[in-house]
Amino acid sequence: MKKCLPWLLLLVISWGCKDKKVDLSGETPVKVSDFIAAFPKINPPYSVADSNIQKVADTVTIGYKALLQFFPDSSLKQIVGTAKKVVVHPVGIIEKEKENYLLVNLVVPKKNIHLAVFVLDKKNKYLASKELLTQQNNDEYLHAVSVNREPTFLVSKEKMGKDNSLKFSRTGWVYTSEGSFMVVVNDSNEDPAKTDVINPIDTLPRKNKYSGDYVQDKKNYISIRDTKKPNVYQFFIHFEKNNGSCTGELKGEMTMQSANTAIFKENGDPCLIDFRFEGNEITLKETGSCGNHRGIKCYFDDTFIRKKEPRSSKKKKST
Repeated sequence: MKKCLPWLLLLVISWGCKDKKVDLSGETPVKVSDFIAAFPKINPPYSVADSNIQKVADTVTIGYKALLQFFPDSSLKQIVGTAKKVVVHPVGIIEKEKENYLLVNLVVPKKNIHLAVFVLDKKNKYLASKELLTQQNNDEYLHAVSVNREPTFLVSKEKMGKDNSLKFSRTGWVYTSEGSFMVVVNDSNEDPAKTDVINPIDTLPRKNKYSGDYVQDKKNYISIRDTKKPNVYQFFIHFEKNNGSCTGELKGEMTMQSANTAIFKENGDPCLIDFRFEGNEITLKETGSCGNHRGIKCYFDDTFIRKKEPRSSKKKKST
């Protein structure tokens, strides 16, 4: 029996270690692996409304001090201000090829709940953050945020007007390689100034063969711009069909497959689009499932005509 006691003691210690809870209070250093493991995986599409913002978070609590080990104090103060007490709940993680997006509930007791997104690179270095939703809206609107696979964070508000029509405003945000969030969608039926679509790649270089704008009208177009690789182009597509009842939008990169054909495909996204250049036209053909980037009854199947570039005026040299 005495010979068995050491083995029994080792088993008890081993069992105790397995059941030991991870300390996420921040009072002691938190391992990156333990911090990331606290966030359940989210596979977009995903949506949250201000009415259920409190319910989306898991029961796990992360100490504010633990958050400060991974996120700069300035990024948190932009959301919760100078609040002395903040309760943190992990909502989930969206994993992409180049970065991870952590959705976090920041609760200021008896005051407000903030849903925010924090972007980390693959080495878990902080890149950017943005508040998405809050309970502190004293208006008659339903506020919500929906996330697609890209991901684009579409922040919206809507209500029924006195004429029994839906009034809405929607702003789409994406994280860019420049290290910040930018607006790619700005749509509203209340403020005419917000109905114009913002082209996120408009100012990028357009020196390569197929770079330029291919249009039908101001709400149906594809913009193509250079990348560092001559056989790869950046593009941004926006369309509104059926009198605006069905819309689609996608930003990505196309890779040339031949002299006049290209393809869009991205890891983790079932969407596939074939592109064909003929003369001054480009034709799109959706060959994969792109439902996360468009309406249910419309597709990325269309032809656009290249817009002529304005010639820069040059002074003629006197002879």
